[in-house]
Amino acid sequence: MTDHVALGRLPHLVIPDTDIFSLRRAVACNPQSDPKVAALTFLASELDRAEIVKSDELPWNVVTMHASAEYRDDVTNDVGRLKLIHPDEEQWDGTCISVLSPLGAAVLGLSEGHSIRWRTPSGGIRGVTILHVLFQPYWKKPNWYGWQTDSALL
Repeated sequence: MTDHVALGRLPHLVIPDTDIFSLRRAVACNPQSDPKVAALTFLASELDRAEIVKSDELPWNVVTMHASAEYRDDVTNDVGRLKLIHPDEEQWDGTCISVLSPLGAAVLGLSEGHSIRWRTPSGGIRGVTILHVLFQPYWKKPNWYGWQTDSALL
């Protein structure tokens, strides 16, 4: 079995400096025997290649921790919504996605319109495109959809 492997041209990733420490800690604190080890490895490689910026310089259309976004599964063409959360915040309402999941690791740091594809441990291909960032906690100005509030998603 192989780890998750990003495929093709990799999109630019942006992560705020306020999130990087907790994200690296989440990767380091999970045992290698964890069933999510492939997603942990995928997340670690994404963190290594991401551009780290000050939170007040972060564009509004980037998926960060606690951001809400609309995305398309590029394999099934299904459209869904998610809120990216830390693993200890997991809620089972159907929209909260842990950053330690394959989908969570894939969308972290992506901007609207950007896509990423990856090979799963079983050899399948997955892909996702960010359609809209509905809420981003570091940006307090209005976006194209009006003032950002969590009620746009939840």
